[in-house]
Amino acid sequence: MTDTPTMPRRTVKPGLVSGIVIGAIAACLLTLLLVHATSTSPSSLWSKIFGQGRSTSIASQTSVVERVQSLQRMETVVFNMDKVVTGEKGSPFLPDFLVGDRMLLVVHGQVVAGVDFSQFRATDVQVAGRDVHIKMPAARVLLTRIDNARTRVYSRSTGLLVPVDPNFEGQVRQQAEGELLEEAMRGGILTSANQNARNTLVSLLLGLGFEKVNVE
Repeated sequence: MTDTPTMPRRTVKPGLVSGIVIGAIAACLLTLLLVHATSTSPSSLWSKIFGQGRSTSIASQTSVVERVQSLQRMETVVFNMDKVVTGEKGSPFLPDFLVGDRMLLVVHGQVVAGVDFSQFRATDVQVAGRDVHIKMPAARVLLTRIDNARTRVYSRSTGLLVPVDPNFEGQVRQQAEGELLEEAMRGGILTSANQNARNTLVSLLLGLGFEKVNVE
């Protein structure tokens, strides 16, 4: 009985297969480079090949209005003050040591300013492609308050002929609120509040995909 010769089996090494695949991919990339070399910049071609530079969706006018309105009443500046406020009552006819009432009040308070976006409307927004124009409400004082826990009577002197007025301290506290507001206004609190609100809007709108933001 004669043995039938067997043919040797050919094995394909895994490294050879990987090399063939990599070579095919490299050939495709090289072909694309040659085709677009004269008409496309390298950065643009790179974006086309790897999917970069895809268009970014831009928020609509309605979306902008909704996002701005969601800010509601935005507090952007807090003005703190410690001050001694003087309250006085007297008579034009009698001396203070007889009918006068004088109080020194050590006051700690705050003035809060910002922008109220709750009334923001679609007419306050203009969208043109990647540009957006916003008409922002004017900054205003939102709150003036005295910190009762840190406010105290430093001294009080009452005339010999008048009883102690229990309401006088409350009147001096109201006076202190007015003086606090005046100092905050002189310190430019509204200017700061307006600028801070504007910076917040610009950051918000740039985050929505706009490239040019104009806040009026």
